Amino acid sequence: MERMNGIIFSDLGQASTFMALDWVQNLLLQRLGYHPFPATLNLRPQAAADERTWQRVRCELAGTPLTPASDSHCGAKLFRVEIRTPRNAAKIDGAVLLPDVKDYPNDKIEIVAPVRLKDHLGVADGDQLVVEFIN
Repeated sequence: MERMNGIIFSDLGQASTFMALDWVQNLLLQRLGYHPFPATLNLRPQAAADERTWQRVRCELAGTPLTPASDSHCGAKLFRVEIRTPRNAAKIDGAVLLPDVKDYPNDKIEIVAPVRLKDHLGVADGDQLVVEFIN
């Protein structure tokens, strides 16, 4: 199992449009067993070791494919994860959603979960999360 630390940051909010698409919600329900909150939580690897972990996950783990409903949308890979704060051992299931987009930032990690993670975990931009990859 791979584990890494990441720092929460806000981005452009474009994932919410993608996450609201019916075919995306249906595929995520099939692959994850739940309808995720219709937005992603963004993380950046905290340290060089975390960057190397994220690189290994992206390059070495197969993940679960999300095939787009049409050529006008991008596909993605899902990596199942457990998320927690450094100060709390309670974990929540989620998944990293890695869009199949040319020039997608190597240091951007988008997490989906059945709840709004910032509210559920009581975290904000600049806070740290621990992510454990379980697939």
